[in-house]
Amino acid sequence: MASIGKTAAELAELANAALREQPGCASATVAGLSALPKVRSGRNWEIPGVILGDSLISDVDRGVITVHHQLGRKYHLSSE
Repeated sequence: MASIGKTAAELAELANAALREQPGCASATVAGLSALPKVRSGRNWEIPGVILGDSLISDVDRGVITVHHQLGRKYHLSSE
């Protein structure tokens, strides 16, 4: 299954929504996305930083891993 290309802004919006749905992450915010260098297929992006808000770091760590797993299968960062 091919992934769908999204801009950094679109992916950040999707990642924020998905992260806030994770248990204990309602106040966490994705600070931005970064492209992974030299990755040619699959998930070519990462979430380098998250603003915790009132969320615990352990909940946010678990949430970010889940978001990477879920969204990384569906979307890749496009250059457009």
